[in-house]
Amino acid sequence: MASSKKILAIDQGTTSTRAIVFDAATQALATERREFRQFYPEHGWVEHDAEEIWRHVLEVSRAVIERVGGADGIAAIGITNQRETIVVWDRATGEPIHHAIVWQDRRTAARCAELRQQGAEELVRARTGLLLDPYFSATKLAWLLDEVDGARDRAERGELAFGTIDSFLLWRLTGGRVHATDITNACRTMLFDIHRQCWDDDLLRLFGVPASLLGAVHDNSFLFGETEPTLFGRAIPIGGMAGDQQAAVVGQACFAAGMAKSTYGTGCFMLLNTGEAAVASESRMLTTIAYRIGGRTTYALEGAIFVAGAAIKWLRDGIGLITHASQTDDMATRVPDNHGVYMVPGFVGLGAPHWDPHARGLICGLTLDATAAHIARAALESVALQTLDLAEAMQRDGGGQAQALRVDGGMAANDWFCQFLADMLQVPVERPRHLETTALGAAFLAGLAVGVWRDLDEVAATWSRASLFEPSMQVAQRDRVVAGWQDAVRRALLR
Repeated sequence: MASSKKILAIDQGTTSTRAIVFDAATQALATERREFRQFYPEHGWVEHDAEEIWRHVLEVSRAVIERVGGADGIAAIGITNQRETIVVWDRATGEPIHHAIVWQDRRTAARCAELRQQGAEELVRARTGLLLDPYFSATKLAWLLDEVDGARDRAERGELAFGTIDSFLLWRLTGGRVHATDITNACRTMLFDIHRQCWDDDLLRLFGVPASLLGAVHDNSFLFGETEPTLFGRAIPIGGMAGDQQAAVVGQACFAAGMAKSTYGTGCFMLLNTGEAAVASESRMLTTIAYRIGGRTTYALEGAIFVAGAAIKWLRDGIGLITHASQTDDMATRVPDNHGVYMVPGFVGLGAPHWDPHARGLICGLTLDATAAHIARAALESVALQTLDLAEAMQRDGGGQAQALRVDGGMAANDWFCQFLADMLQVPVERPRHLETTALGAAFLAGLAVGVWRDLDEVAATWSRASLFEPSMQVAQRDRVVAGWQDAVRRALLR
């Protein structure tokens, strides 16, 4: 292993953009972060300014490169990104034709319902492993082509390019020379056949997407291109790209079938490695590609929860119940139980296994002696209980119960939450030494492409556990908590 080499990981998330420089021993040498604006032009719509994201990517990357002594010490760049969020830009100028439409956006719920009524979901599930839901990229892209003046005609003429955020950043970083994506981002667009591993003509016709918009699709560890030399002082190879949740699978070294990880950021995403088998779900889980390295594809079952950390952010910014997210830990431990109070955080509908875009958030079980601490605890509990829903659905699909769950993301730093999660899932919860596993996964992929790490075994050897949380709650108590949660979810789903 080339111990002198450093990797720059660009982690472009839903609410912030980070850059971290790792060395070959996986130590984070420098970190920089910028939050960016969220736009909500209509109810259920969520947008980002792709130009603002690009500016922040440059700012944070330049800051950490300077801090570690300049670009000469950077062996490669890895990119990880919020998945399903789309950008369409002008091939001549590189300028987006509209704000990025974010994965959380629900504007195409009616179109998805219409396609389901037409019987299209069977085709979508068979080819992509996904469900017909506005979460994914295809209906967002079709909406943009139809609603932005002249966009469809320009797309037909080959003047426009489409991509998820990784693809847009790659285009900009390479000075417009490379239009490509990686297989994990491609497989979330609802336009990609995960079995034949190519863009699918039938799906392009179904959604009305011209093939001229699409870029090339490569392995996750691959030399995509080099940065424009003027950006960082010299050309740097871009050697890895992956959607954020798949990058976390790599960062958590979940390389064996049966290993599982759950990432707690704005949302929560649990992936169970199923090896070379693309397990078809009967429980409304997603069948997805975990990673492809050296042409060898590994699949996963995935459960997507739309609101995890966003529920804590709502307590702070929406209703002013807290001033800092860290307060929820103290509040949760201040009360002996949830006092029958449950929160179902369906602020943008509910994801797996319900997939109900019309569900709305609720807090139930309130009595006159319920307090702010009970509500804060209910918000934390809701994330663990949603994770339980995912784990049970994966078991029904034959994915089996993971021997342990590896966790990462902001909420994983909360000891109380990790213990409650272990109690609900009834499996050990492992918290790694590095919680920034998404960025670390991007670094691993880039480092593999340029020889900083030789293979996945060498990557796996770097993983180490910082904390272990064993189930300890009495079964009867756990069952009462779960029953109350199931009742609350039924109320949220009622229309």
